[in-house]
Amino acid sequence: GDFKLPGKELRKKGINRIGNLLIPNKNYCKFEDWMGPLIEKMHDEQDAAHREWARQVANTSQNDTDTDLPEKFVWMPSSVIHRLGHEINDESSVLYWAAKNNIPIFSPALTDGSIGDMLYFHSYKRNGFILDISNDIRRINDHAVQCYASGQIIIGGGLVKHHTCNANLMRNGANFSVYINTGQEFDGSDSGASPDEAISWGKIRMDAKPVKVSADATIVFPLIVSQTFAKDAEKWKEDTKDCVCWLD
Repeated sequence: GDFKLPGKELRKKGINRIGNLLIPNKNYCKFEDWMGPLIEKMHDEQDAAHREWARQVANTSQNDTDTDLPEKFVWMPSSVIHRLGHEINDESSVLYWAAKNNIPIFSPALTDGSIGDMLYFHSYKRNGFILDISNDIRRINDHAVQCYASGQIIIGGGLVKHHTCNANLMRNGANFSVYINTGQEFDGSDSGASPDEAISWGKIRMDAKPVKVSADATIVFPLIVSQTFAKDAEKWKEDTKDCVCWLD
């Protein structure tokens, strides 16, 4: 692809441009064929869980308090992503390995994209599927609050950068921070905001030594990983075998 390809001509051919990448419409059709039935299945599971919840509530005593009531099942962006990882069954997928190792992936803007389109289409076939973001904000913030030491490597900017930093605000700041992006501070955007600005909010601790790398993350991040985590993976595993954190 090319950054200068004319949009009108691409539109006529059913091709979508992302920078210099080209994605044909048929890719989204294939995704819909896979995602549509999965949403339908998750909707069935949600409704079955709600019926069971209603049955349990109906059998509770009038003397029971709200804390005695059973927890109601809801899908969250993180649990939907976890489910996608299980369904993908592809070892080249990040979601596959995250689900396999029970590593949560948070996406507060899950509906901003093709998955949102699939949910929109599904709502006209069958209304009532619930995606709860409030449980996820508690979950990611609790991860930050309850950890002994917090580190963040933030690739890019926007919502991802702010959401991660804001979770660390709940614990008075991250202990370790690395930004990798090409955002500039002069336009007042969160993407371009410096680590020092985050310190003023309590998103990074005052005694931390944060770093911002102003570069293309697709080039720089693999280099950083190659000289840190992956430089001697076996030795790193041995050195950190029983380590709780790296704070003095």
